[in-house]
Amino acid sequence: MARAEYVQQSLAGLEQAPGDGVDPALPLYAATFVVVDLETTGGSPDDGGITEIGAVKVRAGEELGVLATLVNPGVPIPPFITVLTGISQAMLIPAPPIEQVLPSFLEFIADAVLVAHNAPYDVGFLKAACARHGYRWPNPRVLDTAALARRVLTRDEVPNRKLGTLAAYFRTTTRPTHRALDDAKATVDVLHGLIARLGGHRVDTVGEAIEFARAVTPTQRRKRHLADGLPKVPGVYIFRAADDRPLYVGTSGDIATRVRSYFTAAEKRARISEMLAAAERVEAVECAHTLEAEVRELRLIGAHAPPYNRRSKFPERVVWLKLTDGPYPRLSVVRALASGDEVYLGPFGSRRAAELAAAGFHDAVPLRQCTHRLSLRTVTPACALAELGRCPAPCEHRITPQEYDDRAVAPFRTAVAGDPGAVVDALLARIEALSAGQRYEEAAVVRSRLTAVLRATVRMQRLTALAGIAELAAARPAARGGWELALVRHGRLAGAGVSPPGIHPRPTLNAIRATAETVPPGPGPVPRASAEESERILSWLERPETRLVEMSSGWSSPAAGAGRFHGLLSKAQSASSQQVSTERP
Repeated sequence: MARAEYVQQSLAGLEQAPGDGVDPALPLYAATFVVVDLETTGGSPDDGGITEIGAVKVRAGEELGVLATLVNPGVPIPPFITVLTGISQAMLIPAPPIEQVLPSFLEFIADAVLVAHNAPYDVGFLKAACARHGYRWPNPRVLDTAALARRVLTRDEVPNRKLGTLAAYFRTTTRPTHRALDDAKATVDVLHGLIARLGGHRVDTVGEAIEFARAVTPTQRRKRHLADGLPKVPGVYIFRAADDRPLYVGTSGDIATRVRSYFTAAEKRARISEMLAAAERVEAVECAHTLEAEVRELRLIGAHAPPYNRRSKFPERVVWLKLTDGPYPRLSVVRALASGDEVYLGPFGSRRAAELAAAGFHDAVPLRQCTHRLSLRTVTPACALAELGRCPAPCEHRITPQEYDDRAVAPFRTAVAGDPGAVVDALLARIEALSAGQRYEEAAVVRSRLTAVLRATVRMQRLTALAGIAELAAARPAARGGWELALVRHGRLAGAGVSPPGIHPRPTLNAIRATAETVPPGPGPVPRASAEESERILSWLERPETRLVEMSSGWSSPAAGAGRFHGLLSKAQSASSQQVSTERP
């Protein structure tokens, strides 16, 4: 088999999930660095080998230890490598193989920041050697002096960022010689010279130095002070413009850490870069726990519609599918429910989604689709659907109001409030008939309508069950002890708090109840909150560790409700790109 060529990764690709040994907030003067340099046979880590390792451990400018050894790579050394480094095949024959050197080296770099010049190359060889011989790579934090020099030094100061050039610029005590230990010692002096320059860029910690070395934009570097002084607690953060207008709203379990991530190389979204350029300050809203933070984020986005928030920007823009009044009801898409509305389905995020679900019901039951207001006395000419047998023609009084209610209205009413089985069976039968006739595209259309019907009914019945509870108190163990508490009224988060560790949560819950928001009932499954807010609350309540403390009434869903079709819904959704069986299990 042909071997794929090795492509040198960026440092971000090599350093995934760094170890916990070095705190990124550790000041640079207190950090322990292991500066390493390798000599190799050339090529890639996949087919090349290490011929020499040189490493120097330093802290606060003081040398703590040195590790240096030749390594037998087990393969011949190319002549040009011997010319470049002076390392010959004869020198390596008595040297230990890499599998004998790795244990000592891995112990040497433990709990230290690994430093190298052009670090992806050296780290790549070390990781490949560990993987080849069964050693776990410890994922240390890695600082690349070549990348750091690109950020700190200008072209007027040095023409390039080669180690020899930087050694001459900083007047290192050891000159690079293409031997591992000499190059590592030279890199130590270069590192100290670069750290001295970092103070002017307000880079003082290990984490800041690593991020500074990465490819952040000038805007990120200029605006990184916006993350200063933010609390390390759950909450909401708001990027504001010079006129105090909200630009972007986000949430996190650690506000300070999340906001700092916007000024690192990991943030590459073009819209966020544009937002950072316009931002002048970051406002933090501290919350009791992550649920309160998520809810506040949704409410702030709905209230202010920040221009750089795409998702959930207009949570209040929902529509409903309801039965109209009159002797021969039909389905109508409306933007709001009135207090007298009794049979409805929703909420839908768009009119198109509501119309797709309506089409599913029209495929399953003989609800009329015309928009005329029909009378029990006056006959209206029938449309083409009546001639095709798709409508019982109530306009011409071919069906009595009671028969129409039994055949068309009752299945819809039952589906939205209880068991949608009759509608599901009808749609599945239609899909099977179309598939049997090899009309697969039409069957796929009906399948999408079935998906819309199931998604809407499952969602509404879950929301209705929660919104029907006047008050619900729940608790979840907090990460640092104590309990996260939430008070929910009619599907809306009315209060939140955290009880201290070692103290009974009842006094805290009583205080939350006394100061909680008053939430009256209203029409619809989510009368006083957005559907997204109620779904966030449901997700929090349904976690295994959450405990229900008190409820004003029972919390239940229909035993034969839409929830029993969760498996069919998942199957239909996964079939969006390919034809699969949708037979009822």
